[in-house]
Amino acid sequence: MDRTIIDLWVGIFVAAGVVALMVLALKVGNASTINLSESYTIYAEFDNIGGLKVRAPVKSSGVVVGRVAEIQFDPRKYVAKVALRVDRRYEFPADTIASVLTSGLLGEQYVGLDVGGDTVVLKDGHTLKKTQSAVVLEKLIGQFLYGKAAEGGNSK
Repeated sequence: MDRTIIDLWVGIFVAAGVVALMVLALKVGNASTINLSESYTIYAEFDNIGGLKVRAPVKSSGVVVGRVAEIQFDPRKYVAKVALRVDRRYEFPADTIASVLTSGLLGEQYVGLDVGGDTVVLKDGHTLKKTQSAVVLEKLIGQFLYGKAAEGGNSK
């Protein structure tokens, strides 16, 4: 084979590898977007958001229905105020519950929406009344250990 043809094939192979790595990096980084003109914002206040990050998925029944748009600290209430951008195709009742959940044991955190039964639907700018904060693994382990230590002290 001619040297230029081999160089051309090597170049094509390297370019395809770079493109594949970029696609993989975008998938891992949650680069999929929701059309902002086709979405509405709802707010949720949490005592603890754990490791929740901007652009984390918002899921309902395991389906991605939106993304976390912004996270702020409210200095008056001492809570984290999270702005959720939800696709307009999905309407949720006003009594929807937002929870900070983890996918897998050490996986990413996301906001899960559990729908209620209200006939009134959430509109742009509404704040969810019911939320459930993230479960912090260190606190659970501490409670377990302190509970076991207290049981040991009482049995003597």
